[in-house]
Amino acid sequence: MKNAVKILTLFMIVGLAGCASNSDLDAVKALAQQANVTADAALKTAQSAENIAQEAKATSDATENKLERMAKGKMTKHK
Repeated sequence: MKNAVKILTLFMIVGLAGCASNSDLDAVKALAQQANVTADAALKTAQSAENIAQEAKATSDATENKLERMAKGKMTKHK
């Protein structure tokens, strides 16, 4: 009899926890989906920033090369 009461109590706890966890699970799923959307947006922003940085570096490198050529040209003219 005691075992039957324990088993019945365990089933009731599991059943109640299952009902409560279904709504909690839905809330967690919604939160996870929103987190994925936010993460995707952050990734796109980061990729855009990386592209802009690469373009800026390329412009900087080109300008540096021009300045070096100009400086070398002036040095050879003064010799």
